[in-house]
Order: sequence, then structure tokens, then C-alpha cells
Amino acid sequence: MIDRSKLSNSFEFVVTAGARARQLLKGSTPRVTVGEHKETTIAQQEVITRQVEKVEADSGHQP
Repeated sequence: MIDRSKLSNSFEFVVTAGARARQLLKGSTPRVTVGEHKETTIAQQEVITRQVEKVEADSGHQP
């Protein structure tokens, strides 16, 4: 079970972990010990342990 109590924003956790899970499915190297876990669980562990963090995308729009 993943303990999300350390995080202030559950929505941000879900979005960040989901994006990382997609990266793992496409072949990115896990940053935590994998074991027999699915990519979604690995991504959640990485976010909880702050191995990955959210990066704001550049919108590309000029004001």
C-alpha cells in the first residue's frame, strides 16, 4: 500500500505518477528497486520517495 500522507495534493500525485507510469511503459529506467511490481506501483513509489517530481510544461504561447 502506498502512503500518500506526506503529499499535500492528491490530484498532483495522481497526475505525476500517471505521467511517470507512461514513461516506464515506454521503456524508461525505474529509479527505485523494482521487484515484481507493475509500472503504476513503481511510479507511485518514485513520486512518494521524491525520485521524480512534476515539471511544468512550457505552453509555448506568447503573451
